[in-house]
Amino acid sequence: MSTDIVFSELEEKMKKTIESVKRDFGSIRTGRANPSILDRIQIESYGTMTQIKNIAKVATPDAKTITITPFEKNMLGVIDKAIQKSDVGITPQNDGQSIRLSMPQMTQEIRKDRVKVMKKAAEEGKVAVRNERRTAVDKIKKLEKDSKISEDESKKAQEKAQKTTDKYVAEIDKLAEAKEKEILDI
Repeated sequence: MSTDIVFSELEEKMKKTIESVKRDFGSIRTGRANPSILDRIQIESYGTMTQIKNIAKVATPDAKTITITPFEKNMLGVIDKAIQKSDVGITPQNDGQSIRLSMPQMTQEIRKDRVKVMKKAAEEGKVAVRNERRTAVDKIKKLEKDSKISEDESKKAQEKAQKTTDKYVAEIDKLAEAKEKEILDI
């Protein structure tokens, strides 16, 4: 193993963490209709747990409405119950053909609560990035201990790992700032 391999693994894992943070942010409700708020809701379909978007057409006809039209009519009730049980905070309106979710007006208190949820997700992302750095640094130190790289190379590689970490933490901060603005925007 070389430091190049350590850094390619580090970059790959940190990019996956960023994607995970983006998914988490997408599922946080803002004032506008966004189908990704349904991504965390799992529904049993033919013995397998699946997302709503895999068994129904999800659309946003306007900024305050999400419509869900199941591919099979018998799934309508199952989807309805799953949304009611979820933490989305929206009561579905079932007309027998499709489900309509009308986004309620968010109060300032709800917006602040959503910001807290978003900040928690951002912090979890930063912790994951830092954990990846620690793993990479441990691998670098092992390479030095095994005399595969010099002490100077080890020190430079550890500094590079820190710079990479700083870059991804800054990216999470930037995403969090944009999401906070979106949540607080009336």
